[in-house]
Amino acid sequence: MQFSTSDFRNGLKIELNNEPYCIIEFQHVKPGKGGAFVRTKLKNMSTGRVLDRTFRAGEKVPSADVEEKRMQFLYSDGGAYYFMDTDTYEQTYLQAEQLGETSKLMPENIIVSMMFYKGKSIGIDLPFFVEIKIAQTDPGLRGDTSAGASKPATLETGAVVQVPLFINEGDTIRIDTRSKEYIERV
Repeated sequence: MQFSTSDFRNGLKIELNNEPYCIIEFQHVKPGKGGAFVRTKLKNMSTGRVLDRTFRAGEKVPSADVEEKRMQFLYSDGGAYYFMDTDTYEQTYLQAEQLGETSKLMPENIIVSMMFYKGKSIGIDLPFFVEIKIAQTDPGLRGDTSAGASKPATLETGAVVQVPLFINEGDTIRIDTRSKEYIERV
């Protein structure tokens, strides 16, 4: 399947130079002189690198053959993260470099959407919200309740997020995985 530049939208997966890319942002430009074009920001789904690319209006690009499967995160041995297909019970893994910072927001047994390109696992999409326990944080000081006051908290997965002063060690909190922000105490 091929997409024209008029089909571009955020999140569209296309193939360039035999690599899968996801459109992060795009802009249709119609200059006074010359032909119209589309300016895009593309993220390589395998490496995570971002590329700026300009396409002529009406240019066609092939769609990326990216398949998504529901997988359960099992465990990590430091360098690799192991996942299991919830339907077939087959296991696969991703290297820590492929996951980057998302690995710090993955509690064990979380269900993620894993992407495969030509049969090879290339990355995951986390659910928008996850619930993780606080491993370490300083106690909030009584009377220190200025509006919007927060403190750093280390989660059991290793991530550090800003939380309100009333949050204590051992509390479970809900986090938005897109912005890495505290939402509420669970």
